[in-house]
Amino acid sequence: MKEFHRINLLYDFYGSLLTERQQKFIELYYGDDLSLGEIAEQYDVTRQAVHDTLKRAEQTLNNYEEKLGLVGKLSGDYRSLEEATALINDYQAGVAPDGLDKAKHILHSVLDNWQRF
Repeated sequence: MKEFHRINLLYDFYGSLLTERQQKFIELYYGDDLSLGEIAEQYDVTRQAVHDTLKRAEQTLNNYEEKLGLVGKLSGDYRSLEEATALINDYQAGVAPDGLDKAKHILHSVLDNWQRF
């Protein structure tokens, strides 16, 4: 996964745990595609201050992911759902007679994982 997309995904999950300033800088830099200089000018700070704030925010998001693993879990479940969909399609096409049973097993597994939350 590209770093840009990873940070956006981490922000979707854990962004509310950042400081207001970190949230705003992440939104401007990653969401609105503003440069460090543009953000610095808007907030009357140096480019280095913006850079440091973004790096601290990124590190905080990564720390939350290391501890909680929600993005990794979602990615794994997404791949499982893709596999289940492919199995159902193969079953319908007559290619995989056991595809429906395998897909059901995968879907139950994904549901069981999320019921723990």
